[in-house]
Amino acid sequence: MLSILIPIYNFELDPFVRELREQCLTEKIEFEILCIDDASDQEFKDVNRRLNQLEQVDYEELNSNIGRSKIRNLLAERASYENILFFDCDSSLEGEELIKKYRPFFDQKKVVYGGRSYRRQSPSDPSLMLRWKYGFEREIQSLEQRQEFPYRSFMTNNFLIPKSILSEVQLDEKLKGYGHEDTMLALELKERGYEIIHIDNPLCHIGLEESEEFLSKTKNGVYNLARIIESGKLGPSNKLFRTYTKLRNFKLLKAFQFYYEKNERKFLKNLNSPQPKLKYFDAFKLYHLSKALS
Repeated sequence: MLSILIPIYNFELDPFVRELREQCLTEKIEFEILCIDDASDQEFKDVNRRLNQLEQVDYEELNSNIGRSKIRNLLAERASYENILFFDCDSSLEGEELIKKYRPFFDQKKVVYGGRSYRRQSPSDPSLMLRWKYGFEREIQSLEQRQEFPYRSFMTNNFLIPKSILSEVQLDEKLKGYGHEDTMLALELKERGYEIIHIDNPLCHIGLEESEEFLSKTKNGVYNLARIIESGKLGPSNKLFRTYTKLRNFKLLKAFQFYYEKNERKFLKNLNSPQPKLKYFDAFKLYHLSKALS
């Protein structure tokens, strides 16, 4: 009935998987939980290997990192059941009914997104503030907000998809590194006429990166976004692309790039501080998109 698929990279998964397994047992459904480690550091592999001691759980390790899209496609190929739930490894459950709330959509040929949340309390480590603030202020959306823009609001951290649909619209393996594989998947689903249903069933994102790492990943994601834009598949629904287009149309791109480069040290210092300003983060993304598309 249900295949739960979790790609792993440098995160301890044992508590999360045990809770998911208990929920499936409570629902009295046939299920499997497939976990593939994408060449994590040894300390995480040592801990996560005990997952193989659990019935209905299969844990596997890859010798080399194959990336966010390719590992998800690999997991989907291995899935035994038509109903597939994808979860990010750096997640925690908010309640005891995550599986129960997805169950009405099993065998319905529907793509369903449950949402994302963050802890309300800011982290004590200042190096995690940028990632938490961006997630808490930008990534959390109410059900009504997500339903208004169902494709734009889709993320791959917590969603149900039939295996038959995923075999038709696989995640794009040409996107390298971090970022926007969810954007591309949503675009493919929309292009092929598959609706994305949104429900109130969030997972809490607890795997916060330090600011320097998050900025590096974001830069990589912006370059992936540029590749999607160049393919002609992304229209004005993307806010960052809309802003770029306005600057280009008014012939202000060079002026903006000059302004950013003059202030880059100030912006980056702030973004690595305990009180990061998201307007500087927006400028960081816009600058790198403008360079990627120039």
